[in-house]
Amino acid sequence: MAEDKQQGEVSQSKPRIRIKIRAYDNKIIDAATKTIIDTAERNSAKVVGPVPLPTEKSKYSVNRASFINKTAQEQFEMRIHKRLVDILDPTPKAIDALMNLNMPSGVDLAIKMM
Repeated sequence: MAEDKQQGEVSQSKPRIRIKIRAYDNKIIDAATKTIIDTAERNSAKVVGPVPLPTEKSKYSVNRASFINKTAQEQFEMRIHKRLVDILDPTPKAIDALMNLNMPSGVDLAIKMM
């Protein structure tokens, strides 16, 4: 029983990079994710993902007119698409390559070392 716990602790201590990608456009986020995965695999790092996370939807209702047609409203929806990529056992060369990537505008990256 104690040996099982020690093996579990050893597997958790391996270095890992978790990248969260957020964007408003699903085509841009897929292209950015593909770029990240290709870069990591080119530098001999094992990649887990991309895992699509739930899309965050924000809905807004705005009055069309300010005075007379008070009941007329327009509805708008904003969607934020998210992806999660884990990179297991990254080499220093892979980390440098990931830090120097040029992402398209509108893509937000959150890189966390674990």
